Amino acid sequence: MESVLSKYENQITIFADYLEEFPDTDELVWILGKQHLLKTEKSKLLSDISARLWFTYRRKFSPIGGTGPSSDAGWGCMLRCGQMMLAQALICRHLGRDWNWERQKEQPKEYQRILQCFLDRKDCCYSIHQMAQMGVGEGKSIGEWFGPNTVAQVLKKLALFDEWNSLAVYVSMDNTVVIEDIKKMCHTLPLSAETAAESPPESLNASTQSDELIFLDPHTTQTFVDTEENGTVDDQTFHCLQPPQRMNILNLDPSVALGFFCKEEKDFDSWCSLVQKEILKENLRMFELVQKHPSHWPPFVPPAKPEVTTTGAEFIDSTEQLEDFDLEEDFEILSI
Repeated sequence: MESVLSKYENQITIFADYLEEFPDTDELVWILGKQHLLKTEKSKLLSDISARLWFTYRRKFSPIGGTGPSSDAGWGCMLRCGQMMLAQALICRHLGRDWNWERQKEQPKEYQRILQCFLDRKDCCYSIHQMAQMGVGEGKSIGEWFGPNTVAQVLKKLALFDEWNSLAVYVSMDNTVVIEDIKKMCHTLPLSAETAAESPPESLNASTQSDELIFLDPHTTQTFVDTEENGTVDDQTFHCLQPPQRMNILNLDPSVALGFFCKEEKDFDSWCSLVQKEILKENLRMFELVQKHPSHWPPFVPPAKPEVTTTGAEFIDSTEQLEDFDLEEDFEILSI
């Protein structure tokens, strides 16, 4: 009995600290479209947060491009945030928003496959290697910090190589989301859509008392983790078991990328209705939503699927072919 208590003593202590981090109020807390009553559902809230895939700086991975950096500490934070946003979309895509992670419990095979898409290896489709090298086509040197728009553009390009997840990634232009363009893109390609929310909540009214933000911080350097001999990944360092951090929304950098995942067209239609009801009524809007493609814009052309493709974390053709391709190919460029 003593050995069992000793084994879980640290985990229990961390969880107790976790609970002390949140005030005892009647406020609702929203975590990626799911609400929790702070006063009575703290445990569920913390479990929901720790279930999210957490990507941070890593060190001791193979040098990017063969001779580049073997750690992204100091420059890869925005890339890691992009990975977290996309990973959440993939969790919703394959496992659903209600899926939850438990420590040392066997997870569905889809979970392991999603995780392997983001390992720090050049043959993983959303790895730090692929993102950094794809960024060269966006004018970013390997090892240079990315902004939110660059990350969005890079993920849009990499998604074209990913057959298993089947995502159509749309990046808005001039802060304007065009419904017609998204539907055209998704009907052209046999894909799910990421403007990157499953069925959205009925209301997005923010609390007037604090309106703080809970966030996962990528600014922690951990050692590279690879697949094990049995083909699985030890995922303990890919979930944040420390107290979640909070910040005042007024301290948020105005240069942000918002991601929404819509699994089906009806989800996108619901999202549009919600945005029009809750967001567009504000005087200061983060973005606009319009039905038709603006006449003064260049014609919208859905991104073409290249010949070099991937299935999940493995490339059909050689990684070298993909690397040569992504550094030279000029896809359509949109801005957030």
